[in-house]
Amino acid sequence: MPHATTAPAPRHRPRWWTELPLLALVYAAYSGGRLLARGDVSTAVDHGLRILHLEKTLFLNAEHPLNRLFTAHASIGIPADFAYASLHYVVTPAVLIWMFRRHSAAYRRARTWLMTSTMLGLIGFTLMPTCPPRLLAAGHGFVDTMAQYSSYGWWGTEASAPRGMGGMTNQYAAMPSLHVGWALWCGILLWRHAKHPLLRAAGVAYPLITAFVVMGTANHYLLDAVAGAVVMGAGALLARPVMRLADRVKQAVLPRFAAGLPSGGSPDVSAGCKTSAGERIPGQRTSSAEPSDAAAAAGPPARPDAAPAGRAPEGDPATAAR
Repeated sequence: MPHATTAPAPRHRPRWWTELPLLALVYAAYSGGRLLARGDVSTAVDHGLRILHLEKTLFLNAEHPLNRLFTAHASIGIPADFAYASLHYVVTPAVLIWMFRRHSAAYRRARTWLMTSTMLGLIGFTLMPTCPPRLLAAGHGFVDTMAQYSSYGWWGTEASAPRGMGGMTNQYAAMPSLHVGWALWCGILLWRHAKHPLLRAAGVAYPLITAFVVMGTANHYLLDAVAGAVVMGAGALLARPVMRLADRVKQAVLPRFAAGLPSGGSPDVSAGCKTSAGERIPGQRTSSAEPSDAAAAAGPPARPDAAPAGRAPEGDPATAAR
C-alpha cells in the first residue's frame, strides 16, 4: 500500500490574552532599561559631537538645513513636533493589531522581529549614550523646535515627554533612532501585506517622513536614523532563530510544568475509598434500577425441574386423563 501523506498541522492563531502581557512585559523591560542606561552626560555629549564631526567629514550633514526649515516655518515645525511626539506610539501598535487580526500567519514573526530589534536598540543606548543635536551648545547651530513650539502641544523642553515628566525619559537614548526603526518596521509590513494602494504608499512614505522629522526637530542625527534601520535589519535576520529558541524553551519547560499537575485534571478524592458490591451506607437510599434490588424483586431462582406456567408436570394423572 502506498504511504499516506499527512499535511502539516496548521499553526494555531496566537491568543490576545497571552500576547498582551508578553508585549507589555517586553515594553516595560525596554522602558526600564532605557532609563537605567542614562550614562554620563559628558560622555553622551562627546559621542554626539563625534557623530556630527563624522557626518561633516562625509558631507552628510542634513540636520542643519532641515532644522532651519522647521524653525523658520511653524506650518512645518508644529506638525512635525506632533508627529514626533505621537505617531511613534500610535502607528506601531495599530500595525501590530492589524497584523494580529488580518495576517495571523505572519504575526508571530513580525512581533518577534519588533521585540528583537527593540532589545538590540536598548543595547545601543547602553553602550553608546548620545546627546541629541538639540541638547548641544547653541554654538553648534541647532534649535530645539519642540521647545520653540511647546505652547502648541503637551510637551515641554524635554523631548516628547509631557510637561513635568521629563524624569521618566532618557534624553540621551539617541543612538540608534527607534523612531526611524519602528517606522521602517511598519512601512515594510504595510508594503508586504496591505492590498490597498494607499496603504502601500503609506508604507513607503511613513519611514521617510519620520527620518526627516527626527532630524528637522533636532532629536536625532542622520547616522542615528541609519543605525535605526540597521538595527531593524539585524532584528529581521534574528527573528527566526529567536522563534526556534523560544519553541525549544517551551518544549523543555511545558512537560516539566505538566508533570507537576495531577493526571486527568483535578485529583479524584474517592480514589481508594470505594465500597464493596452490595454494601450499603446506613441511611443511604438506593434506586430500584440497581442489580441487587432487581434480583430481590424477582424472588428465588426457579428449580430446574419446574414446569413452565400453564403446563402440568409430566406424569400428572389429570393430564393423562385429558
